[in-house]
Amino acid sequence: MSIDIREVTLFRVRKDLVREFETSSHRKNYIEHVLVKATTVHGMVGWGEAASPVDPFYCYENTDSCWDTLRRYLVPTLLADTFKTPADALAASHVTGHPFAHAASDMAVWDLYSQTQGLPLTDALGGTQREVSSGVSLGIERTIDDLLEVVALHVRDGYRRVKLKISPTWAYEPAKAVLDAFADLVVQVDANCGFDASDLDSPVFTKLDRLGLLMIEQPFAEDDLLSHATLQRRLDTPICLDESITSLEMLRVALALGAGRIVNIKVSRLGGVTPARAVHDACLDAGIPVWCGGMHEFGVGRAANLAIASLPGFTYPSDLSGSSKYYETDIVEPAIVAHQGMVVVPRERPGLGLQVLEDRIRAEATETITMASDKI
Repeated sequence: MSIDIREVTLFRVRKDLVREFETSSHRKNYIEHVLVKATTVHGMVGWGEAASPVDPFYCYENTDSCWDTLRRYLVPTLLADTFKTPADALAASHVTGHPFAHAASDMAVWDLYSQTQGLPLTDALGGTQREVSSGVSLGIERTIDDLLEVVALHVRDGYRRVKLKISPTWAYEPAKAVLDAFADLVVQVDANCGFDASDLDSPVFTKLDRLGLLMIEQPFAEDDLLSHATLQRRLDTPICLDESITSLEMLRVALALGAGRIVNIKVSRLGGVTPARAVHDACLDAGIPVWCGGMHEFGVGRAANLAIASLPGFTYPSDLSGSSKYYETDIVEPAIVAHQGMVVVPRERPGLGLQVLEDRIRAEATETITMASDKI
């Protein structure tokens, strides 16, 4: 059955975070994402989410750019034709870059496609895992005591792996304090490109290397693969690439240079479910372990992430903790929850695998627009 979309509605939805979150570049207390509802000529509904940052600090995209790109370019593309597969719909776009916006449209088409197959998204993708091991990502706190308090809360909730955001001034001491306080906890750190080439000889990396961390994620800028490769040769601890892996082609360059030993796959950063699966497949073939990173997704994007993380190459705990860690309420039922660090992959119905609460989305949306074709 072809995917023939006759109407698309965009919703801009803002949610306050339960706790402020700080990385090496900025601090935030709320999230604002664009949700896509695509309706076919037969009345089938698919959902997608542009989980972009509010401001262009993590990447050049933000909520405003995703809204504009979807409204002016990607939605008209979805309405203009019919598609046999999600890959066909993604290939129809002539927009350069803008992966977060593309991810929303691709996700909605995958939701529709898997419904036409009568399958939950995880099965349509070839997922093999029925539950996913989840870690939790923790921002930079004001003091080490504050950090230890937050870690303790998540350890009590059953999480067995934590990721600590670091910066040039917040790295070794907090990581060591957490490891000293929680001897059985698996710890990794994430710099979000916070260091530059001049830091290659900094003692901080040598000190971090002695801690027995699971990995050091993205110390340098996304395009500085040479510095990553140089540092990786010096360290026993694996370097994980996140922001650098913007496409299948960049993955191949990074692997050829030896710039890292682990890859963080983010559906949003890569431009959708379609390219995320392609990167997974390439890493699996190359023997590179992967895990699924998050962008504070609402339930729609989180369900898609769980479906991707069910693929066989995902062997490290992913950043797919329960949504209640971030928001008081979510926009899906059943709510996505973690039990002892494990999250069940949604499979209750075809498509994303759970129910999207459109009434709640409409009530919380700060802006809504509907675009339609003349299809009957």
